[in-house]
Amino acid sequence: MAQDNAAFSPGPAEPARRRGRQRYVEKDGRCNVQQGHVGETYRYLTDLFTTLVDLRWRLSLLFFVLAYALTWLFFGAIWWLIAYGRGDLEHLGDAAWTPCVHNLNGFVAAFLFSIETETTIGYGHRVITDQCPEGIVLLLLQAILGSMVNAFMVGCMFVKISQPNKRAATLVFSSHAVVALRDGRLCLMFRVGDLRSSHIVEASIRAKLIRSRQTQEGEFIPLHQTDLSVGFDTGDDRLFLVSPLVISHEIDAASPFWDASRRALERDDFEIVVILEGMVEATGMTCQARSSYLVDEVLWGHRFTSVLTLEDGFYEVDYASFHETFEVPTPSCSARELAEAEARLDAHLYWSIPSRLDERVEEEGAREGAGEEAEGEAGADKGKKGCLPTPESESKV
Repeated sequence: MAQDNAAFSPGPAEPARRRGRQRYVEKDGRCNVQQGHVGETYRYLTDLFTTLVDLRWRLSLLFFVLAYALTWLFFGAIWWLIAYGRGDLEHLGDAAWTPCVHNLNGFVAAFLFSIETETTIGYGHRVITDQCPEGIVLLLLQAILGSMVNAFMVGCMFVKISQPNKRAATLVFSSHAVVALRDGRLCLMFRVGDLRSSHIVEASIRAKLIRSRQTQEGEFIPLHQTDLSVGFDTGDDRLFLVSPLVISHEIDAASPFWDASRRALERDDFEIVVILEGMVEATGMTCQARSSYLVDEVLWGHRFTSVLTLEDGFYEVDYASFHETFEVPTPSCSARELAEAEARLDAHLYWSIPSRLDERVEEEGAREGAGEEAEGEAGADKGKKGCLPTPESESKV
């Protein structure tokens, strides 16, 4: 009994030991991986649109400005060359001379005319004439290419602004994961919540165990990924994320934590990556939120504090206690040892209960036999008929 009480003693609020493990995924969801020695950099240019969208904001704005500025300068230089080649710059004051572009008297004027042409501003001071076929061709070319630049750059900026990863910033994960009993089974649990009133449609949750392992052939896998079941078989991984939910991974025979006790878990070195996916209700775009838990962030013998209360006509969620946990009695043994102990207890009850029933039946038969000696033989037969087989009697036979 003392051992049982010791096994159910609650653990400390947080382990005092800290590990220096490098995170694979940061708490805010950023993957801590950098690509090095990428030789085929031309592959980024084959998908230029995605490359520009993935750039940081300052680089995206720089490319946005350069795309327009270089286009204006390029065509402005061509307009100036046409005016220079035709001799328009030498007949600026000649009223009898018909230039290609009226009032184009230098490179600055050519640059301004290029801006007016591409942006379709057209103030009317500088205008192309019908005596310049090369200018007409250039005007058509700049109008077409300018429209393409506008469509490409505006599309890039729109996609970058409406990226769903901004929506993922309002999806929160608990700062710690916990291990406690649920319906008599050890479970690893963490909590997820949505801060916005607009819901995530078709939300689903996944969990990955990141841990180094070595194969039987001696191959070392530094970041081996193992699935942690969070209800894929039963459909519990499909979430209706209106209020915060506690996601549970039952530690059964298929779980990688089946043999992990509290002491073994504290000595282990792993990372649990959790991934929440769904569609943004407002835009229909798919977003993904990620977080991770190291060994020191898994609290054994804790449970999450309730954040949902019933008010007058509605439910209220208190996110102030979203990350709070409290201690509960939890066995320190592994899930395998707990299952084996329950199996031994069930086997003991299976044999002990029939034996006690047989003892009571035999005592009643003995009292009846002592009171009626004439019917002793009949009473003995009656007692034999009411006996249940016991392990001792079967062994004697």
